Amino acid sequence: MNSNLFFALIFCAVVVEGIITYAKTLFVDKRFQWQMLAGICLGVLVTVAYNIDLFSLVGLQPGYAWLSWLGAALTGVLVARGSNYVFDLVKLLGELTVKFKALEPHHSEEVMDE
Repeated sequence: MNSNLFFALIFCAVVVEGIITYAKTLFVDKRFQWQMLAGICLGVLVTVAYNIDLFSLVGLQPGYAWLSWLGAALTGVLVARGSNYVFDLVKLLGELTVKFKALEPHHSEEVMDE
């Protein structure tokens, strides 16, 4: 299996899990938490406005041009979760990158003396 594809799969799974977990907190004791929604909207607004896209940073591009904003919007939701979550995600990405680079075969040329 291509290590980049595996890395992308793990990354997407972590992001989706984080967003779903965050969405569950919109209602606490059957009461809508408007502050959470305001935070999500602000995070999405900032990341879309400044084209901050964590997905493109790791090399993931949408299959259709009209979805180019989606990565920035999802990044906005992650930003709204807070700096701890984003820091943990970036740390995980760094660890995964190091592990996958270690798994890739090295293409070093050996110089042979004749």
